[in-house]
Amino acid sequence: MIIRKATVNDIPGIKGIIDHYAKLEKMLPRSLSELYEFTRSFYVCEMENDIIGCCALQVSWEDMAEVMSFAVKPEYREQGIGTELIKACLKEAKELGINNVFTLTYAVPFFEKQGFEKIDKQQLPHKVWSGCIKCPKFPNCDEVAMMRTI
Repeated sequence: MIIRKATVNDIPGIKGIIDHYAKLEKMLPRSLSELYEFTRSFYVCEMENDIIGCCALQVSWEDMAEVMSFAVKPEYREQGIGTELIKACLKEAKELGINNVFTLTYAVPFFEKQGFEKIDKQQLPHKVWSGCIKCPKFPNCDEVAMMRTI
């Protein structure tokens, strides 16, 4: 298992994972053009030349970044892959000088184990909500906002 920054060659694999969870309404769908645009924000977990997990760290404000599009293929869950992906994002946030990392998620117990705490969505800058318009659940978001201070 290798955790690394994504390349453009990884985008189809990332899209496949995201599409699976988006169909289940567990995460926001992403278009190919959006994923290519954010390639440099993504980390992937690769095993035997297969992308089995992904997540992105997107800077959203002066001292704030978001972990987004976090997912692991169902058959590889509960093996520490998600933890390693989050560690990679948190390390990068620290290197960038960002002290606050947040996520909008349904995986509350997982993120609590990673040191994230529930917060009121109103604590997040309005810029964060620009992607929400694309969500099928907009404006009735039921994701939980969570934050970790590094």
